[in-house]
Amino acid sequence: MTMRRTDVRDLHEADATQVAVVGGKGAHLGALSRIEGIHVPDGFCVTTDAFRRVVARVPSIDDRLERLSRSDPDDREALRTLSADVRRAIEETAIPGDLAAEIAGALARLGTRLGERPAVAVRSSATAEDLPTASFAGQQDTYLNVVGPAEVLRHVSRCWASLFTERAVAYRGRTGIDHRTVEMAVVVQQMVFPEAAGVLFTADPLSGDRRTATVDAGFGLGEALVSGLVNPDVFTVRDGEVVARAIAAKQRAVHALPGGGTREVEVDPRRQGRPALTDAQVLRLVELGRRIEAYFGRPQDIEWCLADDGFRIVQSRPITTVFPIPDAGDQDPHVYVSVGHQQMMTDPMKPLGLSLWQRTAMVPMHEAGGRLFVDVTRRLASPASRAALLDVLGRGDPLVRDALETVLDRDDLVPSLPETGPGGLPAGGASEPSAEVDPAIVPELMERSRVSVAALERDLRTRSGPALFDFLLEAFEEHKRVLGDPLSMRAITAGTEATWWLNDKLGEWLGEKNAADTLTLSAPGNITSEMGLDLLDVADVIRPHPEVVAFLEGVRDEGFLDELAKLPGGTEAREAIDAYLDRYGMRCVGEIDITRPRWRERPTTLVPLILDNVRNFGPGAAARRFEQGRQKARQKEQDVLSRLRALPDGDRRADEAKRMIDQVRAFAGYREYPKYGIVSRSFLYKQALLEEAERLVQARVLSEKEDIFYLTFHELHEVVRSRQVDDRLIQWRKDAFRSYHALTPPRVLTSDGEALTGAYRREDVPAGALAGLAVSTGTVEGRARVILDLTDADLEAGDILVTRFTDPSWSPLFLGVAGLVTEVGGLMTHGAVIAREYGLPAVVGVERATRLIRDGQRIRVHGTDGYVELLP
Repeated sequence: MTMRRTDVRDLHEADATQVAVVGGKGAHLGALSRIEGIHVPDGFCVTTDAFRRVVARVPSIDDRLERLSRSDPDDREALRTLSADVRRAIEETAIPGDLAAEIAGALARLGTRLGERPAVAVRSSATAEDLPTASFAGQQDTYLNVVGPAEVLRHVSRCWASLFTERAVAYRGRTGIDHRTVEMAVVVQQMVFPEAAGVLFTADPLSGDRRTATVDAGFGLGEALVSGLVNPDVFTVRDGEVVARAIAAKQRAVHALPGGGTREVEVDPRRQGRPALTDAQVLRLVELGRRIEAYFGRPQDIEWCLADDGFRIVQSRPITTVFPIPDAGDQDPHVYVSVGHQQMMTDPMKPLGLSLWQRTAMVPMHEAGGRLFVDVTRRLASPASRAALLDVLGRGDPLVRDALETVLDRDDLVPSLPETGPGGLPAGGASEPSAEVDPAIVPELMERSRVSVAALERDLRTRSGPALFDFLLEAFEEHKRVLGDPLSMRAITAGTEATWWLNDKLGEWLGEKNAADTLTLSAPGNITSEMGLDLLDVADVIRPHPEVVAFLEGVRDEGFLDELAKLPGGTEAREAIDAYLDRYGMRCVGEIDITRPRWRERPTTLVPLILDNVRNFGPGAAARRFEQGRQKARQKEQDVLSRLRALPDGDRRADEAKRMIDQVRAFAGYREYPKYGIVSRSFLYKQALLEEAERLVQARVLSEKEDIFYLTFHELHEVVRSRQVDDRLIQWRKDAFRSYHALTPPRVLTSDGEALTGAYRREDVPAGALAGLAVSTGTVEGRARVILDLTDADLEAGDILVTRFTDPSWSPLFLGVAGLVTEVGGLMTHGAVIAREYGLPAVVGVERATRLIRDGQRIRVHGTDGYVELLP
């Protein structure tokens, strides 16, 4: 016997496992109806099976959707035309008779349960709606106060068509969701005729603070608020108390009409200024919201109605914009500082990259939203360690310091503790330099690192299976030993302290701003600046061979190096590129995440940079650039010392400055080397793990090698041991990783969920200019090139690079630009160090620079004073 097909389900039958059948809204409403004390209006769902049946009858639907999928989400005119065509075709397609009868029967049963001919709300419920990763709020349509079977059927068709509204199509395009994979269910619910309605956010949607709830309320139907017809009353609730209220003059409201539909009405003038809710009602509503939040496990955006002194919940979706909170495993207050802002990589990392960075880091790190954070609570709680922490972080990034000071200004988050041993981030920032360090340790340290990396490469060749993971656990300890080598730390500190001393003292004695920027030009031994100069040498090999240049201009395939030998000059070109990759092939954008493709794995990334160097520079440019920088530094040194000697007590001051200049030039370059060693080791880890992944693919345990990127190191170890993998976990991790791209990580995050970005609080920035941190002196005016991906770089001489962040992999690009502006950065981060090395005026930490500065716009970068002017 065959089961009777049904395209309609009662709402209370739906749950979170049925998104594919009843859509996001239907699944959420069904789940809400199961929460004790939560009242959801009765109704039913027209399933996605019904949608597929009707859409299959639409003429040429596949061709229409194909055209829509190929369209640019930013081409509004094309989207408007194509989406309107699809909507019209769906609305004009008749609903099959058996389906229409089933919907009418469900409507009649709803009327029987309610004891009346029901007025209903007909609401879209797409399968890509109200998801944890994308809410699609307001993207599809809802119709209120629909009366009678014929009108319900008509509005069901309109809901199906609303899957292809212009705004929904554009939103899916921007979030990477294929139009052909999304389907629409429709929720039909009892209409509520409320005295008041509105929205409840169980967390502050702007700051992310989980202890703060916000209630927006107005008279009548919530449509008045959603459409912007009225300003709502706004109530702020914290820790069970209404801490703020703003009561609006609510002149208009939307009410239901007796025969169906709605209308806008004027609110009685005597009621306009009255609160739509009492404080007691607000607190009762927030308590219901907390129940819903606890059930779904994350902050919620809840639509509610008040009728007969009872609250009805008509929708709940996740607030997708708030940043997740690290799991500390306790209920104590915590303050976290972003690792990505220190490492110049604020993009999300995949689980394998996160877990390896955590295992090799010198301090405990906590994951949230695909990013890493360090808990600095204990350092802030102790007065002595607090001062050191604020000093070192403030020198690097004033915005982090300001955000932390904002937290400290409150009495309820950071407890006061007695002084304890160090924890969290290392201290630094001494005003006076420590004892002299012998510059001879720098080549010694570099050699130690090379020997350690070579030993790792040799030992990894003989390991596989579970034995590989046992060895890697030992290798991670060696990794940390190298990273924490006291001699290496002394070398880094010597360069940093000398930089700070020179900037402080020469500013005090001579009025010089950031004098160390020029004094460190072409400092020897800087592996990151050498990486850019060496690519100029590669261009010198290629430039004389036009056939090679023409070939590289058309390169798309990663195997292009094998083809070079067929061209005149191609063998020399290949050897030059291979030699470069032998030294730098472990690098890439976002290199702290080992899952990112390295230059050796994706050499096409370098091709545009090589071609820019071929076009924009002449032969021998690398040596000339380095020598010019060295001469500028020498001239600056002579100028500074002669001016110091002319001062009272000038000989002593000049002698001290000379000692610090020698120290900074001896040690400044080494600062970049430990990161080079880390990345070199990490690439070897990655290659060994990918070989293991290939064996898992051959054994049919994994579908593809890159699936290991979505497992932690421990999980991958277990998969290798057991030869079993949870495919659902990998898919969930892939979806979560994709969603993390929509989140902006804060510099500072609290355990209450509050995200703090900090502020400069400066009065020396001209009106309309963008404030930032001065990291490399000079002023330059030019065309802004807003570049978010290194492979999209297309620069001309005199251009100013504007981007989100720059890790070492961006340094070859610095040679071809006149200035630098980034959203993320600090005084001693890689982009700042290399900008100074190359003599580029640079301002970093410019909030939203890539959105406030248009590509091609003329700007003026004030690298000495720390701001950017937008020119007409």
